[in-house]
Amino acid sequence: MPYESTAILLPYKVEENMGLLTDPGMERSRLPALLEKHHRPICIVLYVVGIIWFMALAHNSLNHGTYFSENALLPGLVQGDFHGDSLATQYLESLKEEAEKHSSGMPYSWLVGQFTQLGLDTFTHNFSLHYPMGREKVFNGKNVYGILRASRGSSTEAVVVSAPYRPATSLLQGNAPSIALMLAMASFFSKQVYWAKDLIFLVTEHEQLGAQAWLQAYHRTQSGAGVLNHGDLEGRAGSIQAAINLEIHSSQVSHIDVKVEGLNGQLPNLDLFNLIHRLCQREKVQHTFKNRGNHPLPETFHGWLHQVGTLFSMISSQASGVPTGNHGLYHRYGIAAVTLEGQHSMHHSRNRRSVSFQQLGRVLEGVCRSLNNLLERFHQSFFFYLLPATNRYISIGVYMPPFGMIAGGILVKALALWYSTSCAAEQQEQDKKGKKVDYGLLGGFPLVVMVHLVSVLLHFAPYSFSQVGLYLALSAEDSVFLGTFAFCISLLVLPYYISRNLGLQDRSWEIVKIFAVLELGILVFAGAVYNFSLALIVTVAYTPVALMTSPSKSRLRRCLKAAVLLLIHPLTMLFLFVLMDTWSNFSDLPPNKLLWKTYIATKRAFMYSVVDGLIYSNWVFDVATQCLLPVWLLFWQIALRAPQ
Repeated sequence: MPYESTAILLPYKVEENMGLLTDPGMERSRLPALLEKHHRPICIVLYVVGIIWFMALAHNSLNHGTYFSENALLPGLVQGDFHGDSLATQYLESLKEEAEKHSSGMPYSWLVGQFTQLGLDTFTHNFSLHYPMGREKVFNGKNVYGILRASRGSSTEAVVVSAPYRPATSLLQGNAPSIALMLAMASFFSKQVYWAKDLIFLVTEHEQLGAQAWLQAYHRTQSGAGVLNHGDLEGRAGSIQAAINLEIHSSQVSHIDVKVEGLNGQLPNLDLFNLIHRLCQREKVQHTFKNRGNHPLPETFHGWLHQVGTLFSMISSQASGVPTGNHGLYHRYGIAAVTLEGQHSMHHSRNRRSVSFQQLGRVLEGVCRSLNNLLERFHQSFFFYLLPATNRYISIGVYMPPFGMIAGGILVKALALWYSTSCAAEQQEQDKKGKKVDYGLLGGFPLVVMVHLVSVLLHFAPYSFSQVGLYLALSAEDSVFLGTFAFCISLLVLPYYISRNLGLQDRSWEIVKIFAVLELGILVFAGAVYNFSLALIVTVAYTPVALMTSPSKSRLRRCLKAAVLLLIHPLTMLFLFVLMDTWSNFSDLPPNKLLWKTYIATKRAFMYSVVDGLIYSNWVFDVATQCLLPVWLLFWQIALRAPQ
């Protein structure tokens, strides 16, 4: 019967089997009936066991030790020859003197002169940003870079060593030692004859903005909404294979922290991460991940807790979709990149000796020489992984099964709802044979479309909010956040409009719930292969809600369900995560000041997510407004509805 599948779409006279919703063999199978009857305990068991299993992955017995998949790196054969620590110190003193003359800008002439004296092909790169909010100001910037041409190659491949310049007025820690070390390394590298790849030494202005403009100009691409005018480059090297970004804050650091999280949760190839830690071990440089060293007894309970903390720290930063350094912008171009951050920590200096410029230089020398050995792009090792320690990893084949169990409850719930609705439709067919029957899909369709339309409207609303804020003498940050908050508050009364105007029947509400659960399942499973950490957080928060959300005659139950839903609203989740981060960094603040500081940080985080989407194509705001918010709104309509 070729047209049976249309039974779900249009009301028609029941004269034959009901296609998709009523499989003739369904009533002969016990599994669907068993699933519909016991789906709640099944979903709860899957959810709890999945979370326990995932947390257990931090134990060494369930994860793996790191190793090299790309044998061409040959890190053990690189003998360190760098002795330019005194030269790096001279560069640092000279740069500090020059920085005093440019308190709010970058000393372009000094950098160009230093690169030119070293014999590098030196260029400057101009770019500008048309700020997309408020009064749409224009910000200008300039990058400086020098290219050391390969003496044993044809300039077809390149490696980037970069560092952001931070003036004295910057709110971030100074980065002058990174530039001094880079210049010393450039001086040393220019005297060697074994380079088969070009080396690009890049100093960027305005942090990630300068790096993004340079990458777009280098690859002749455009990202975001086109608000960044990346300009043109006068000089290029070969195809970039890897990049190392430096953030050394002192000439004497206690440890090196390796940052890997990139834009939208992308990660570099695991071989590059392993290479850096292997070379740090050889040069006796203390190294960490998420500023957490390895526990001396990882097999113990306290060792497992320590690795759980490291694992969750990575999950929280990766879920934000914000790069932890300039390296995170290279990943979209297929370039493996990491940031090496060196800090002088008083807490660590008691137990660890300081790391000198010479040790840092030899680590960087070893990294560049190993990358010079590569015959092709990084591809042998993993791109999808989690790190509980510097020498342990959890691959995608290990963490996806517990994630599948956590999210499996969503699919089980959807199947149970589908079977329940099918049985009800079949019963209605028997009771009203020969009459026209509305199977509910068209009845619930207007609500689903309306919810998605208002979500799309909110996605494009921040610019309008910022323009309205100009008339109210509000900053762009305040107007966008307050406008979005007011818009979300107005959506809370949507159920009253629905109940008065759409008049949906019980069958339509069942179809709406199936839509909501299926959409949530598609969101988390599709997101898990791109930004796993974000998908994991959404799954853990929304799976219990998907299981418990249903119409209730009790007003108390409806209020309790509404309270739980308000806790997982995208804006509320943002506030709660910022609150936890603020409390972890300022635990001594009194509650009132802590909440106020959290509110300020939440406004900035929300504004950054909007602007980052327009400049860098960060997907977090898009996912929150166009994917997560519609699901939440559908659950909100269902939870506040009293059954007829």
